[in-house]
Amino acid sequence: MNFVYILQCADGSFYTGWTTNLQNRLRIHCIGKGAKYTRARLPVKLIYWETAENRSEALRREAQIKRLTHAQKEQLVKSKKRITPPLESVGKNMVY
Repeated sequence: MNFVYILQCADGSFYTGWTTNLQNRLRIHCIGKGAKYTRARLPVKLIYWETAENRSEALRREAQIKRLTHAQKEQLVKSKKRITPPLESVGKNMVY
């Protein structure tokens, strides 16, 4: 399964990405081994995620979300009913 996600960084900015393993990717971001952008803005919090049928769809949706303004991303996050991410187990040090 493919996921497109938005993280909120400590400075209030948003980071959008995609992955096939949301739990692992969040862990990597939280320990400072993820994207260069998030490494400098820890801690990060998972605030939005959606699934995609395949990698191509996920990449298209990621690009689409990245083109949104900060305010539009906030609206997207507010419109989504999902609060709990689809994670089997989340480490104690992870913020989501």
